[in-house]
Amino acid sequence: MLNYSGLLEKAILFVSSMIIYLSQPDFGVSVAVVLVPVIISGFLSYFDDERVKIILTTGFSVLCCFVPAAVIFMPLIAYDMLFNKFRYINLLAVIPLIHFSKSSSVLVLSIVIIMITFSILIRWHLNMQKQLHRKINELGDEAREMSIKLKKQNIELIEKQDNELYLATLNERNRIARDIHDSVGHLLSSAILQAGALITVSRDEQVKTHLKELNETLSQAMNSIRASVHKIYEESIDLDMQIRELIKKFTFCEVNYDYNMYGDPDKRLKYTFISIIKEALSNVMRHSDATKVTIALNEHPALYQLIIKDNGKAKNTGNGLGLTNMIDRVNSFNGNININTENGFEIFISIPKKTT
Repeated sequence: MLNYSGLLEKAILFVSSMIIYLSQPDFGVSVAVVLVPVIISGFLSYFDDERVKIILTTGFSVLCCFVPAAVIFMPLIAYDMLFNKFRYINLLAVIPLIHFSKSSSVLVLSIVIIMITFSILIRWHLNMQKQLHRKINELGDEAREMSIKLKKQNIELIEKQDNELYLATLNERNRIARDIHDSVGHLLSSAILQAGALITVSRDEQVKTHLKELNETLSQAMNSIRASVHKIYEESIDLDMQIRELIKKFTFCEVNYDYNMYGDPDKRLKYTFISIIKEALSNVMRHSDATKVTIALNEHPALYQLIIKDNGKAKNTGNGLGLTNMIDRVNSFNGNININTENGFEIFISIPKKTT
């Protein structure tokens, strides 16, 4: 594969070598002496195979022994030849240098050696830059990956905190509902009974009238507290927890459960989902030989989705009372329910949010 890095450096080395070559009339001017090093340098940049590079550099060293003038272009070849896996074999290039010293001046030999050293230093510096860029890219990738992981962990932590806060709120609502029911509710019940007893034993009609009014007020207060307690309790129902409790009690076969709800559905819809799942699990035990049940509850921007599927063969696929109740419940929300018995038994329910 062609490697474009270092072309400018090679061009500078070639021009410098060419100037030296043309300034030495003793060697004459040969196109082959110029083209062969250029072609070999191009092949060294193109091929990545270390064995090919060794063959090319060794061949050039042998050529220099027979054509001393080619040694002048050795800096161009040294740019690649000393940076491969078997670089120590390239020490054979010292032989043509020794042979070249016999047919050239000390000045030309010194310039060639300096250029070879300069060529090696340039390539070493380029390699160090590549390694540095590679490390920078690796560190950048690691930093991005770490950032993604931290964001993910932060989102999970926030979701966990929100979930814990939500559960704590539900528990506190339940506690308040129980306290009102156990304390205020009992006191009001006792007061209602006492007022009723006083009405029975009282002989004064005027007193009876006031006692009846008091009894009615206490009864209204009792009904109001009951309604408030029931409302608090109903709003504090954790749909996910209730479903997990149903699954925990279901020991007939394995259950895979996936809950993807980010909002808080209406209490009526919560009871519908709980009832449908309870009925579906009951049907699996009574009418199926399934070994695995999958329950998925998903929330989309416009609808809620409930999927219940088992891998068994239903013994009775008729619309019994349980399935009829499911259909009626879903229809009450203007939802859709599809039942598929091709591969196991699947109930697919979708309920639009706008009707909840």
